[in-house]
This record gives sequence, structure tokens and C-alpha cells, in this order.
Amino acid sequence: MKKLSGGNFIFIIFLIIMVYNSFQSGRFNDPGLWLLLTLLKLPGIVIGITFHEFAHAFSAWKLGDHTPKAQKRVTLNPLSHIDPIGIIALVFIGFGWGKPVQVNPYAFRKNPRRANLIVDIAGVVTNFVIAFVLTGVFVLIGGKGLPSSDFLLFTCIIIAFAIYINLVLMIFNLIPIPPLDGFGIITEIFDLRRFSWYRPFYQNGTIILLALIVFGAIGALLGPALFAILDFLCGIWGIDPAMLYFYLSIVWR
Repeated sequence: MKKLSGGNFIFIIFLIIMVYNSFQSGRFNDPGLWLLLTLLKLPGIVIGITFHEFAHAFSAWKLGDHTPKAQKRVTLNPLSHIDPIGIIALVFIGFGWGKPVQVNPYAFRKNPRRANLIVDIAGVVTNFVIAFVLTGVFVLIGGKGLPSSDFLLFTCIIIAFAIYINLVLMIFNLIPIPPLDGFGIITEIFDLRRFSWYRPFYQNGTIILLALIVFGAIGALLGPALFAILDFLCGIWGIDPAMLYFYLSIVWR
């Protein structure tokens, strides 16, 4: 995902609206509980963003672009991928971003369109793989019954939320609106740059995306897709989705 611009008036208004909605939701009514739940969410957030951005950087580097390597992005060190403002926004308002991976398409050794497509799709595929693997880990640790200790309870909550946030990152980034990966994917598949509307749409994509978030359209899209994929993963691993939803309901307060 490319970084959402934070230096304009519209983006500031968006943040103000999201902060207001967060306070109105009552999530900060119990600061102690909010802090505990935030700490349980952080591992999943860090893992999701770090691996997503690393996948972009690694794939671009392997395809011939050494820009990510020069900028020290081909690493699993979270500090190289976490945007401080982005993660603070994600924690407080439920919407954030990581540091964008800069790619030079002219540096790809061959077939730049195919290389761009691989780079764009790498992040979301990685998020899905992580969610798939973590679902298997969840089955082994707490998927067959209630945990026998507080440590196992907290571990199951952390894993359940990590599954959830990786799927959210995957689905959200697949939305075909710039600057999200989904738009980059369809751009390369259908060669959208040849159309006259491409540049105006690309330049105004962030405004369109923010408006859809504020008016709830993105949430309406994410919900059904998220639950369908969660049910699918649970079916593959032979677990009742209710177990996963039980732990998620704790952090959804």
C-alpha cells in the first residue's frame, strides 16, 4: 500500500472525524481495559504491516530494483516498516498505514508490467499466508476448547487478532482505489494507464477512499468478505469459527 497523504486539509479533517467517532464509540471509557486490549492487538498489527511491506520490498529487489535494498527495506525489522503516525492512528482510530516501499519500475530487468503486478500482489498474498498459518497455530493452542490459564487466554487473543488484522490488511489493500495495491494490480492487468481517466482518478483516489471510509462504505465491504474468509480458513483447519469469534469478541469491545 502506498502511503496516504497526510499533508493536506482534507486528510486532517478526515483524522478529526475518525478521532471524534472513536471517542463517541465509547472505546476509551475504561482507559485500563483499552490499554490492555491495545497491547494484545499490537503484535498482530506489527506483524501484519511488517510482513506486508517486506513482501513488497523483497519482491521488487528480487525482480531487479535495488531501491528497497538501498533504503534498508528488505528486512523483517519492524522499525524499517512502521510509520509512527500511521500506527498511532491505527491504534486510536482503527485506520492506519505503514511506510510505503519505493519502487523504480524502470529498474526491473524485464517485463515491467508483470514485475509491478508481482510487487503489488506480494503484500496481500503474504498477509493471507500469515493468516492461514496462524489459524493452524490457533487450532493447536486454543481451538478445541477454553484455555486453562490466563497465559493461554492472552495468547489465543493475540493470535486471533493477528489472523483478523492480516485478513483486514489483505482485503482492504485489494480494494481497487488508488493508492491501494488493488488499483495497482488492475492497472497492470488491464494496462489502465492508456486511458484518459487514469491520471485524474489516480490523483484523486485518496480523497475518494477517505470519503468511502467516513461514510461507512469500506466497512460495509470489509465485513462480509472478512467473515467469509475467516469461515473458509476455519473450515480448512477443521475448527468451529465460533471459537475464533469468541476471542475476537474480547478485543472488539
